[in-house]
Amino acid sequence: MSDSYLDFANSALGSRIAAMLGLPQPVPLERYRADQPVIKGSVLIGTGGNPELLPALSTALHALGATSVAHRSAPQWVALANQAGTMTGRWGVEDKAGEKVKALVFDATGLEDSSQSDALYQFFHDAARSVLPCGRVVVIGRPPESCASPRKATVQRALEGLTRSLGKELKRGITAQLVYVAPGAEDQLESTLRFLLSPRSAYVSAQVVHIGLPVGPAQAPADWRRPLEGKKVLVTGASRGIGAAIAEVMARDGAQVICLDVPQAQAGLDEVAARIGGKALALDIGAAEAPAALVAAAQADGGWDVVVHNAGITRDKTIANMKDHLWQAVVNVNLSTQERINEALVAAGALKAGARIVCVSSISGIAGNLGQTNYALSKAGVIGMVQSTAPELARYGITINAVAPGFIETQMTAAVPFAIREAGRRMNSMGQGGLPVDVAETIAWFASPASSGLTGNVVRVCGQSLLGA
Repeated sequence: MSDSYLDFANSALGSRIAAMLGLPQPVPLERYRADQPVIKGSVLIGTGGNPELLPALSTALHALGATSVAHRSAPQWVALANQAGTMTGRWGVEDKAGEKVKALVFDATGLEDSSQSDALYQFFHDAARSVLPCGRVVVIGRPPESCASPRKATVQRALEGLTRSLGKELKRGITAQLVYVAPGAEDQLESTLRFLLSPRSAYVSAQVVHIGLPVGPAQAPADWRRPLEGKKVLVTGASRGIGAAIAEVMARDGAQVICLDVPQAQAGLDEVAARIGGKALALDIGAAEAPAALVAAAQADGGWDVVVHNAGITRDKTIANMKDHLWQAVVNVNLSTQERINEALVAAGALKAGARIVCVSSISGIAGNLGQTNYALSKAGVIGMVQSTAPELARYGITINAVAPGFIETQMTAAVPFAIREAGRRMNSMGQGGLPVDVAETIAWFASPASSGLTGNVVRVCGQSLLGA
C-alpha cells in the first residue's frame, strides 16, 4: 500500500509546505538491490581506550569491499586497514570535519570505565552531521556479563542508551545499532556487519545484537549474493503478505522453498510457490497431526536447513469480552504449535547440521496492545521460547532467533482506520511504515550459514517505534 504523505513530503511543493509548517519529512528508505555494493560510501572508524575488535573489523570491512576513513580517535586504523587490503585514509584536518560518510562504526570494546565515555562524545560530536541520508551507525561492545570488572560492565551496558538516542536524533533514514561481541567470537562479525551496514536493514534501528561463539558449523557462503544456495527452507504462512515476502527473499538468496499455509489459502499458496520455483504444502499447523506431517515432509526432502515460523492469527477482543476458544486458538497457532513442531523436528533428526530456526514475534509481544491479550501473550511467549531453547538447541548445532515486526504495510494494516494507521506510520524514527521485505531481509540474515554466532536474539523490525523498549 502506498504512503501518500511520504510521497507528498518528498515532492518539491510538499517538502516546502512540510518545512514551513514543521511537519515530519520522512526520507524514502534505500533498500537492497543485488547489483549494488554492500555499502555505497565510506565507513568512518572511531575508538576509545584500548580497542579489541579493530583487527576483526578490518578483516570484515575488507571482505565487504568497503572503503574506510579513520577518525582522530583511531590512529592505529590506517595501518591495520592497509594490512588487511582495505582502502582507507584519515578523516578531517585538525578540528575540521572530513568528507560525508555512509556509516559510523565505533569500537567501544576498550572502554573500561564510565570516565572514558568522553571518547564516544568526541567521535559522535565530530561526525553526527557528516552521515549521509539512509546511513548507518554501529557501536561494537562487549557483553556486560562477560566483563571482568563491574566498571567495565557498567560502561558497556551504557552503550544501549547511547545507540537508542542516536537513532532518534540522527533521523533522515539513518539507523543506529549496538553489537555485543563475546570474547572469542570476533571472527563471527562479518555476517552481522553485512546486514547492519547495508540497505537490507533499512527498517531495523536501535537494536541490540549479541554475537557469541559459533553454534554448529560456521561457513561463509561461496557467493554472498546467494548465501542460501541449495538450502531447503520451510516458510509457514507463505500465501501472502510478510510470509510471501519471506519466501521470495529466501528464493532470491538461492534456497529451495517449501511454502506452507492452510488449505483455505491454497490458491495464493500455489501462486507464490509457482512464482519462486518452490513447493506448496497445504497444512493446518494448528492440527494435532501437523508436527508428524512436517517431520515426514522434511525427511522426504532429506532434511531441512531453515524453518521460518511466520504463520499466525489474531482474534482481538478485550479479555473481559473474549470467549475461551479465541484465547485457545491464538495461543495454539502462534506459540504452542511452534514448540511442538520444533521439538518433533529436532527429536526426529529432520533438521540438518547447522540448521536455523527463525520465529516471527511482534511488537505487541513487547509493548502489549489493547484488545490483544491473547496475541500479546503468544508473541511474548515466542520471545521466551527463543531465549529459553537457544542453549538446548545449540547442543544440536541449531540456532534460533526471532524478529518482532512493528507497523508493516500489509493488507491487514491497510484495513486499519486512517488515524490509527497514520499514527503507526509516523510514531517511529523513520517516520513511515516498514515493508514486508524488511522483515524478510532480517530473517534471511539469521538464516544465513554465516550467522552461526547468532542465537537467542530478538530483533525488532519497527523503525525504532516509540512503542515498547
